[in-house]
Amino acid sequence: MEVLKLSEIAKACNGTFNIDCEISDVCIDTRKITKGCLFVCIKGERFDAHQFAEEALEKGAVAVMIHEDIEINGAYVKVEDTSKALLTLGGYYRSKFSIPIVGLTGSVGKTTTKEFTYLVVSAAYKTIKTLGNLNNEIGLPQTLFRIDSTTQAAVIEMGMNHFGEIHRLATAAKPTIGLITNIGVSHIENLGSRNGILQAKLELLDGLEKGSTLILNGDNDLLKTVKNDDYNICFYGIEKGDFKAFDIIEKDGETEFSVEYYGKCEHIKIPTVGIHNVYNALSAFAVGYFLNIDSKACANALSKYVPEGMRQKSVNIAGITSIEDCYNASPDSMKAAISTISNLNANKKIAVFSDMLELGDYSKQAHSEIGEQVAESKIDYLLTTGEMSQNIVSAARAKGMKNAYHFETKEELADMLCSIISPGDAVIFKASRGMKLEDVIHIAYDRWGK
Repeated sequence: MEVLKLSEIAKACNGTFNIDCEISDVCIDTRKITKGCLFVCIKGERFDAHQFAEEALEKGAVAVMIHEDIEINGAYVKVEDTSKALLTLGGYYRSKFSIPIVGLTGSVGKTTTKEFTYLVVSAAYKTIKTLGNLNNEIGLPQTLFRIDSTTQAAVIEMGMNHFGEIHRLATAAKPTIGLITNIGVSHIENLGSRNGILQAKLELLDGLEKGSTLILNGDNDLLKTVKNDDYNICFYGIEKGDFKAFDIIEKDGETEFSVEYYGKCEHIKIPTVGIHNVYNALSAFAVGYFLNIDSKACANALSKYVPEGMRQKSVNIAGITSIEDCYNASPDSMKAAISTISNLNANKKIAVFSDMLELGDYSKQAHSEIGEQVAESKIDYLLTTGEMSQNIVSAARAKGMKNAYHFETKEELADMLCSIISPGDAVIFKASRGMKLEDVIHIAYDRWGK
């Protein structure tokens, strides 16, 4: 982060300050205090960081940002709301730099697309990216503060639960290129309908200057309808698009395909499987094109992708192909998981699923639809745990799938899995993060390793 004056920060956030000083970092966690930082006292539902203001100063913070009337033995800036001021300050700080910034959002695939895009952009620019899940109004400014005089580009992920959130994130980040991966049903409980989700995602345009490029999934039924003459809208896809993937081959944990774009063609190979990852890599390639990055450099960058955490990470243990995909789940990503395991070359194909969370009144129907799709796929066994996942099994059985089982506990599920799986088989684990399906993975791996 480049140095800011506390007086400058106060002006940007429409606040007041007592003693001017230089700020070289911004922190919101006393465990991560750096010398010379501004500690922002965020008040959340479970805690109020105002009580740690003095501790932050003692640990090396040069000033604190507050919105409550508390006694401070040091420099401070007082604002109306520290959470809002943090995002405002992030936007102000970003405006000091004239660099390409890719702002991306979507119902599913945001993080994987971010990783692919970061690899592509990094092929030509010194680039920063959103780390972990810092894609909200508290996390995004922390990414922006990592920009400094040596930064040449940034890839910023934006998440949301309600209307207005993408607007606030986009107007702070001010992306020069926008990217929307798809419109599914994530957060439909808060947004009312998929059309509502579309409108919420299109708030991304509020941060884009007119004439900027907006990259959309042309195979998504809602995104393909988007029209706006104020922006350079382009589409990517497998069925159609300005960037079109074809000759897709999945083999041995890798996927190869070619992309046709504006009269040109490039071959791409990525070290992961799943048609959804073709879309993710394709969108990143499109970003590279609009940043004037050589196509072969883009393809080479995409080949270096490594799945993060439990995001469809494929491993081979004792001759068993295991795909760990327990970071998050929605109807769209569940369907992608079904497609992935169905297309693998394996003796038996096993799906281990648990609940999709945050679907509200749509939950039962969504889980039932997943069960129907499993029954119509090339999956040999379906094993589930979790209250709502009973609907997956019920729907699969109703469609004629005999080897569909629901378990009250993860231990019982793991016992069944280990009893039916053999070398040469493949299994995929998929659920929302809150279900902690990795518990089953750990039990199974311990047994397979023996």
